[in-house]
Amino acid sequence: MPRPGQVKPETDERLSDRIAIGLLTRTFPPELVDRIVAECGKSGQRNRLLPPRVVVYFVLAMCLFSGQGYEEVARLLTEGLSWARRWSGSWQVPTPGAISRARVKLGPEPLKVLFEQTAGPVATKSTPGAWYGRWRLMAVDGTTFDVPDSEENDARFGRPATHRGERTAFPQVRVVALAECGTHAITHAALGPFTTAESVLARELFDALAPGDLLMADRGFAGLDQWRAASAGGADLLWRIKTTAVLPVRRELPDGSYLSDIVAAKDHRKRTDPTVVRVIEYTLDDPGRPQHPAPYRLITTILDHEAAPAMELAALYNERWEIETTLDELKTHQRGPAQVLRSRSPEGVEQEVWGHLLVHHAIRQLMHTAAEGTDTDRLSFTRTLRLARRQVTAQAAFSP
Repeated sequence: MPRPGQVKPETDERLSDRIAIGLLTRTFPPELVDRIVAECGKSGQRNRLLPPRVVVYFVLAMCLFSGQGYEEVARLLTEGLSWARRWSGSWQVPTPGAISRARVKLGPEPLKVLFEQTAGPVATKSTPGAWYGRWRLMAVDGTTFDVPDSEENDARFGRPATHRGERTAFPQVRVVALAECGTHAITHAALGPFTTAESVLARELFDALAPGDLLMADRGFAGLDQWRAASAGGADLLWRIKTTAVLPVRRELPDGSYLSDIVAAKDHRKRTDPTVVRVIEYTLDDPGRPQHPAPYRLITTILDHEAAPAMELAALYNERWEIETTLDELKTHQRGPAQVLRSRSPEGVEQEVWGHLLVHHAIRQLMHTAAEGTDTDRLSFTRTLRLARRQVTAQAAFSP
C-alpha cells in the first residue's frame, strides 16, 4: 500500500532498479554485480529500499564524489528521474543511518571480488608507452590512506609515529598496487595494516605476474626472497638496489653491465645459495637534478645484453615513476588532497578502498579507449574524472 502522498507505480519496479550511473554501470554491469553479490552470500530482497546492487553502486559513487555526504551522493544517483518522467512514484532518499547499516551488511568482499574480476591490464600491442620489445611494462609500489580515528581502526591498522615519538592523528591503511605503466591501470592490489611492510604485501601480488611482464620496483622491494617470488611465474624484473649491496663482478659484458649474484642477507659471507642477476650502474648528468656521488644500480633477470642493452634499460627504468603518478591520481585527485576516508570500522575502510580502486580503474579504462592509439599521458585524469561525475547526474534517469 502506498504511503500518504505517494503515487504507486503501475508495476512492482522500484526506483532503485532504475538507477544507472554512467561510466560505472557500463564498466561494472548490473548483471555482473548481482552475480558477485550472490556468490558472496550478500543477496537481499529485490524490492527493498537499498538492495545490495544499489549499495555497491552507492559505494562506487561515494568514492567518485569523495567529500560529499551520504544523502548528497544518494541524490546525485537519482537526479533527473522526476523531470525525465521515467519514474511515476516518489522515493525517499535513505538516511545516513540506513546507508551505514546497508554498507555494514554488504561488507568489503563484493567490492574486492568485483575488482579482482574486472581489473587487469588494458593496453593493446599498439598502446604507446606500454611495451619494451616483447615486455609489458609493470611497476609495483605502495601508499597509505588516513582513516578515521576510532578504536577499531587503530587496533586493526595502527598508525605511524612522528619524529618526536608521538602518534599521528589518524590510523593508516596500507595499499600496495601493481600497475601497468603505459595506461596507469591498477591491475592488482593488496591491503593491510600500516604496520605491515610494503614488501610483505607485495608478495600477494606476484602470482599475477606472467611471462612477458617486466616488473620495475624501487629499492624498498629488493631482497632475495622477494626477487625469487616475483620471478617465479616467468616474469622478468628490473629493480633498483641499494648502493651498499655486495654485488661481485662475475663477468663483464660488452655494454658495460656485468653478471653478478644476490644472496640472502644472512648468507652474504658464504654466498651458498646465490641467484644470478645482471647489474647496470649509471649516473645522471642532469643540471636540474641534485648530484649524487654514488651511481644508480639496477639488477635484472634479463641476462642477454643484446636483447636489452644497458643504456636502454637505464633509460627505461624512468617509467617506474608512472606508478607514482597513478597513486597520486588515486589519492590527491580522486579521493581529494589530505582527505580522511569516511569509514570508522575496518570492514568499511576496506570496502571504501576497494571502491576507490574500482573507480580509478574505470576512469583509466575510459581514458585508454578515448586515446585511440595515442599516448594516454596526453589526456588529463582530472578532466576525465569530472566527465565521469557529470555522467552520473546526466544518466541517472536511464535504466541499467
